[in-house]
Parts: sequence; structure tokens; C-alpha cells
Amino acid sequence: MRTLLATLPFALAITQSPVVSLCDGPARPLGTSRDLYCIELIAAPRINGVSGRVELLVRPGPFTVDVTASGVLRFTPVIALEGLPAPASLGPYSTYVAWVTTPVMDPMRSLGEVRNGRVQLPAIELDKFIILVTAEPSAGVTSPTGPFILRGASPSTRLQPADLMQFTIGATREPESHPMDHEHMTPRVRSDSARWTTVPMPPDLPMLPAEMTLRPNIAPYLPSARASSPVARPRELIRLRNGDTLRLRAGLVRRKFKDQTLTMFAFNDQYPGPLLQIPQGAEITVELTNALDQPTTVHWHGVRLDNRFDGTPDLTQKPVPPGGRFTYHLRFPDAGIYWYHPHVREDVQQELGLYGNMLVRSPRPDYFSPSHREEILMLDDLLLNDDGLVPFGADAATHALMGRFGNVLLVNGEPRYSLSVKKGEVVRFYLTNVSNTRTFNLSFPGARVKIVAGDVGNFERESWLSSVVIAPAERYVVHVKFDSTGNVPLLNRVQSLDHLFGKFYYETDTLGIVRVAGERIERNLDATFARLREDSAVQRDIELYRAQFERTPDKTLVLSVETNGLPFFTQTMMRLDSIYFTPIEWTGTMPGMNWASTGREVRWVVRDAATGKENMDIDWSFRRGDVVKIRIVNERQSIHGMQHPIHIHGQRFLVLAVNDVPTTNRAWKDTVLVPVGFTVDLLLDLSNPGRWMLHCHIAEHLTSMMMMAFTVQ
Repeated sequence: MRTLLATLPFALAITQSPVVSLCDGPARPLGTSRDLYCIELIAAPRINGVSGRVELLVRPGPFTVDVTASGVLRFTPVIALEGLPAPASLGPYSTYVAWVTTPVMDPMRSLGEVRNGRVQLPAIELDKFIILVTAEPSAGVTSPTGPFILRGASPSTRLQPADLMQFTIGATREPESHPMDHEHMTPRVRSDSARWTTVPMPPDLPMLPAEMTLRPNIAPYLPSARASSPVARPRELIRLRNGDTLRLRAGLVRRKFKDQTLTMFAFNDQYPGPLLQIPQGAEITVELTNALDQPTTVHWHGVRLDNRFDGTPDLTQKPVPPGGRFTYHLRFPDAGIYWYHPHVREDVQQELGLYGNMLVRSPRPDYFSPSHREEILMLDDLLLNDDGLVPFGADAATHALMGRFGNVLLVNGEPRYSLSVKKGEVVRFYLTNVSNTRTFNLSFPGARVKIVAGDVGNFERESWLSSVVIAPAERYVVHVKFDSTGNVPLLNRVQSLDHLFGKFYYETDTLGIVRVAGERIERNLDATFARLREDSAVQRDIELYRAQFERTPDKTLVLSVETNGLPFFTQTMMRLDSIYFTPIEWTGTMPGMNWASTGREVRWVVRDAATGKENMDIDWSFRRGDVVKIRIVNERQSIHGMQHPIHIHGQRFLVLAVNDVPTTNRAWKDTVLVPVGFTVDLLLDLSNPGRWMLHCHIAEHLTSMMMMAFTVQ
């Protein structure tokens, strides 16, 4: 079991005055999921007229989920009680105390005094837990001594081991009528060497036989090996000035992993693609040549550029065919860390290595607080089996349910990152998540970390962190100070679900090692690092929009999923598993079932709540200069709830609230993680004319139609 309680350095101003919460009254159809984030308290026998609820709030921080460094979700409970009699009426008692414990009732910790009305309690860091209320002689008791008044269990306790029926279903094979022969299908991109083999299974998780037999019901694709393909080389830094031209070539390369030589994709034969450093306000030209075996484009993620160069196929340009060329003219109005990647079959092309960073430098010498050096890290994963790359779907995405989780984690294209620093050194890390679906929870145990910037620039003020939650396509800038000699690992620590046995288990991956020498760095930055600096320029910019924060949302989007023709085993297991969804699916724990789901059976949905229109049928139109408040609702009532990193092209936005709890420290963003059952409110600054895309940045969800377009006149 993990740490039971945690104290939080903030208050949510909760009082006994009437406050509407998500657990009060009838459920709101476009609100946070009560099923996942409310606990109904049940009165003990012979306790009449007493009722209560616990609302599981999320701390408003830089991320839309609150997670410990060890991967445990942290909730701030707010208890609301009614009908409690005077404690003395029950015996020699003077107060009521709330407790939290595990399903086995050990250990048990006090959450403090409670009373009729609403009371905020200390944060809880447990995967499954029970809330109890007892009558006590004093608030200082260390274990329950009086009678139990109310009790309730966290939604996660609904997870239970599979019963005999589930095991029986899992032992069956698919009916022979389920098509398994793919030779009759005509793929969009042919591959002479690709064949379906197997998908890796987690070594510590049991799998049912029926899952092991599943295969995608489409033809496989892998890029054909060519002896003439160059060996990929590490990325180069290219410093570009205003008016410069960059030649970018998307082509095939050879890479070696686990003694296997793989044919992959790369920009300019580099893995990742060239690192571009550009002054803020500069304009450059990029000449793209497509040497792949399939069409492509380049999307300049997060950059507020001219619409016709956004790289969105069939919306802003036609896909560039094999052997074709396209010229992009780019401008960079905002400082920050950005990235470029294809927008044709991202599930294939991005996974195979087509991505690179752009660092746009501010002219302000004090844009960041001081550091000794900078490190620019692109985080990714790769799915390999004993034969090499697990093939892709030729004419539809595989892994359409949860996205393609890799089993080899990469930093800057390599399986193990290494850095040597001196004692006391402060390193500025620019982090970009380029994986198809994986959300990372990164930490540097033993080193102090503070967050500085997000997607499109600095936060209003720096803040301390225990870990960085970064979803696909998001970027964060953090400062890390290494004070202790020795090796400091860069860890990804997450909480996963064992669906078969209904329990949580924890995964720890070491992405790299920072070696801290005994020699102390000469330039001492202790004082500036210890201070949490505020960025007055960002604060002034955001202040211009503050009057818009409290108004009713102008638009509401609902995120959902539809399925048709999934294998019998998959449909059955998903219905059984839908009793509970964790806010974030951190890793793939049903790999065979996920692998066999394709874009032909799964359609991910963005729905306009006002009109019912979905995906590319949505026809929003705005004027340049409009400021639009958008509520995004991640629907829990579906066959498979999944988090969605929502990216909006060509514009910037502020995250105003998560589950109706206002954020208190903002930065301009272009991508936001929307957990399962959550609501997220955004303020969208529509300063850039054109027709733009909004979509989920899980590559397999996008390929399975989770996208819409809107026009800024």
C-alpha cells in the first residue's frame, strides 16, 4: 500500500455555507462523472436520518490530474454531512471524526473532525480506500473508539477479481466465422515482408487464452527494407535566422534495437529529426521532400503560423505524394518549445521516427530564471517483439482502443539517456512527449524540481513538483537542481490496472541516469533556484482575459467512442471492465485485445453537445479576435473510457478549471489532457484566421476519426 495521507499547500475555501458540488442533487449530463468521483456514505444500522457524500476533488495544479511521484492518484476529499445528532446523544462523545483505511481495514488514519455541512479533508493517496465516520470523545484520538456512523467505499473498490464466468469466456476461442485471413484485403500501402506475428505481453500479468489468439482483422504493414537506406544518426542542432531556408527530407533509415536491424523513418536521416533553434518573431522557409513509400505532410505543432502551412491534409494542403515536394513558410510569434511531425497516418509515421523539436528563443534575457545548462528531451516508446517491429495496419490503425503502447521507452530516440553534471548544478530540461499514446509521470528522485513553462510559454509563476505528468504532444520546461553526489535516475512511475484480477499494480521504468560528480559547480545558483519567480509579462497578458473566466461556456464538446464488429471476447471483457475506469490509462495491460481493435471497428467521437453533430460534421465558425470558452466533457458512460490529450491547431488557450475547480497558476497551451469522467474548461484565444483542426493526439484515436474542424473568419 502507498502513503495514506498527504497535506496540501492550498485551500479550496470550503465552508458550511451552501455550495453546489458535483455530488449534490441530480447528476448533470455535461458534468464530471459522479460515478467515478463521488462516494455515497451509508448510515450504520439504527442510525436514522443521517446521510453524507464525499466528493473526490483534483488539486488545481499545472496538470489536469494530481499524481504522486510513485504514480498514485491523489484526491482531495470534501465531505458533506446532514442530520448528524449532537454527539452526546450517542454516549460519552463530543465530536465526529472521519477516517480513511484500506479494504482490509489496516492501516487506518484520521482525516480530522467533521460536522454537518461541508468540510475539506487532507488529501488521500490510495488506489482503493474506505471512508468512515465515527463518534469520538475528542478529535485527538488515534484510532476509532466510538460507534461507526457512516461508511463508504471509493469507486475503485468496485474492481474485483474475475469470476468463473470471465475465466470461461477467456478460455474460449473466437468463432471460426471471425475473419482471420487478411490476404483478400487491399492495403493502401503494400509491404512484401509484413506478416502478423504476436504482440508482447506484460511479463507480470496473466492473460486469458482467448486474448492470446486475437489478431487485427486487416492487412499488416512494415516499411520494406532497402540495403541503400542510410544508418540513422543522432540529431543535429540547426540555428536558423530570419529569412533562412531549411531543407527537410522524410525518408527511410536503418536502426538497431536489441541486436535487430529495423527499417524506420527519419527526417534528414536523423533520429529524432534536426533540432531547430529559431529567434522569436523570425520567419523561415522549409522545403520538404518526401522519400517515403506513402504520402505525408509536416505539422508544426503549437506554432501560430499561417493556416495554409499548417500541414493538415485535405484541410490546409494536399498530402505530399512519394517523390513529391512542398514548401512551407513559417513564422514564430511565441517563444517556447515546439515540435514537428507528420499529419498523415501518425500512428505509423510518427511511431517510426518522424518527429523533431523547435526551440523558439525569446529576446528577453530574463525569460527564464538562471540555469547552468539546457537539455532538450523527446520522450517516446517503441513496440518490439522477437521479430522486430510489431507491424502496423495497412489501411487502418491497430490498437484503436487504447493506442499503441510501446515496450521500449526512448529518450531522444535511444533506450537509455545519460547526463553528467556537477554537484549543485541546475539543469533546464525541455520535455516533449512524442509517443503515440503513453502519458508519462516523470521524476528525479533525490533532486529538487520546479516547473517553469508549458506548451506556449511560461507559467505565471514557478512552482515545486514531485513529478511531471506529460501527455502525448504536451511540452513542459522544468528546472532541476542536483545537490547530492551519485546517480540520479530519470524515472517513469505509474499505476496500472490488472483487469483480470481487479487490482492495481505499479510500474517503474528508468529512462536515464544523471551522474552527479563530487566536484561542485563554480557558479552558485542556490539563491535564484530557491526563489519561485513570477513572470510579470505573462501575468499582464493573461490579465487581459480575466473578465472572461467566469462566464458560461460558449461551446461544449463531449468525447466518446462507438464500436462495431469487435471480437466477441473483446466486447465481453470491455463490458465487464466498464464497472470502473481509472482517470488515466498509463500503460497497456490488455495488449492483445487492444492490438486487435482497429479503426474499422472503433470510431472515437468528438460531439457538439448543442447540435449533436460529430467529428468533421461539426461546423463552428468564429471571427478573428473572438475569445471563446469551451467545456470539454470526457464521457464516462461508454464501452471504454480513455483519457484524451486534446490539441487545437493554430491558436492558444488557457485551462480555467478542472472538474469545476479553478486553476490558480496558468500558462498558454495548445494541448490539454482530459482524464476519464473529467470536465475541463478552456478559454480559447482566436487570433489566427483560417480553418483549423481540433483532435485527440493519441495517434490511433486521430486515425480513428477523433477530429473536427472550425473556422476563424
